[in-house]
Amino acid sequence: MPLTFKRLVLFLSITAAFAADKETPFRPAPAGSYDHHLVNQQVTIGVDTYHTPEKAKVAFGKVNPYDYGVLPVLVVIQNDSSQTLKLDRLKAEYVGPNRERVEATPANQVRFLKPPERPSAIPGPVGQIKALKGKKNPLAEWEIEGRALSAQLLPPGQTASGFLYFQTGLQGGSTLYLNGLTEAQSGKELLFFEIPLK
Repeated sequence: MPLTFKRLVLFLSITAAFAADKETPFRPAPAGSYDHHLVNQQVTIGVDTYHTPEKAKVAFGKVNPYDYGVLPVLVVIQNDSSQTLKLDRLKAEYVGPNRERVEATPANQVRFLKPPERPSAIPGPVGQIKALKGKKNPLAEWEIEGRALSAQLLPPGQTASGFLYFQTGLQGGSTLYLNGLTEAQSGKELLFFEIPLK
């Protein structure tokens, strides 16, 4: 057996061992399986907050965005209608128990957030926010932007999922308010979704 072939086999076996050792990849569940979901005009939206270290580790690895003042909310949209939906005008707001509203921060802007400079944030539990220190910004990890809700169109029978990011702490009595979903062909907007988070 040629030496080059032996090296290739060794390299591939080491690569396979590392791949097998990695944790299972992040995969959202069906929209209707989440405790917090709503069905409206044959569209099901399920949501789940990823504020605990255990959940955050599954989705974001070593970084828990919630430790840095960012609440990640997983949104799973299942289109059981006969129409293709446009998601490009989707507007998302976190609505606190006193009706304070915080708009979702675009995923590509999360890396630039600095907790003390968050004037529109709803304060969460005391002591929850960590200051960003050092040269490497933990909110610049690929998972933040890579796992964001980014689908523009949702054909019939398909599902889109991803995270929305809010500069707030999770509070009892809060809801996620979503509107702007439209039928691609007619341009008709679906009714809004208001889904309890806790």
